[in-house]
Amino acid sequence: MIFDHRTYTCRPGTIKKHMKLYEDNGWAVQSKHLGQPVLYGAVETGNVNSYVHVWVYENAADRAAKRAALAADPDWQAYLKISSD
Repeated sequence: MIFDHRTYTCRPGTIKKHMKLYEDNGWAVQSKHLGQPVLYGAVETGNVNSYVHVWVYENAADRAAKRAALAADPDWQAYLKISSD
């Protein structure tokens, strides 16, 4: 089993906007391919401009296959485009 821990840092003052953008445009497509995360949440101490995802995979091949399917999904590509603006 692999736990993929990811920490993302937003520009100061933009985390609520980013979290809403992800909720509206990224969550459904990412969950469709990766399943439900073990953890998804904003950081309350330390760098408060951060949030964390922890995804679980059976093994490296499972992770690679799921992430490749996610990367190929046009809805995910659209989310990445609007989230980088």
